Amino acid sequence: MPGMMDTVLNLGMNDKAVQGLINKTGKDRFAWDSYRRFIQMFGDVAMGVPHAAFEKALEDMKAKKKLVLDSDLSAADLEALVGEYKKIVKKHAKEDFPQDPLKQLWFSIDAVLNSWNNDRAIKYRALNNIKGLAGTAVNVQAMVFGNFGETSGTGVCFSRDPSTGENIFYG
Repeated sequence: MPGMMDTVLNLGMNDKAVQGLINKTGKDRFAWDSYRRFIQMFGDVAMGVPHAAFEKALEDMKAKKKLVLDSDLSAADLEALVGEYKKIVKKHAKEDFPQDPLKQLWFSIDAVLNSWNNDRAIKYRALNNIKGLAGTAVNVQAMVFGNFGETSGTGVCFSRDPSTGENIFYG
């Protein structure tokens, strides 16, 4: 069911990991952007924080700086946004953003398993006559950063067509 289940990227990012990523790559902006993206995705998927709350903070930051694109934000802007995102998590989830990667993992696994019953997945199964399945699997894999630089990207492919099951490369 491609695209139907919830996903959490950059799991394990925290205050310590962002510094390690900066030290390893020398790219402050990349590290802070990865962290703010993780807080937004994790907060939404695993902690029930409204996606719109994060988007408003992002748009407010760009307006304050008179910027149009997310990519125009500096490393310092993104670091400040991480602080704002943590406040948003605290406000809506009534708890701090978790710094423990293991806690992040368990929250994420639970969220993905529960996404089997989200409206999007239920409608997809009904439209495609998918019946009798008990749930979904959870995949945990190493991250490839699509936002690392000009020559970085990510993609998804399948060894079979996910719609028809035909034995052809898809993606």
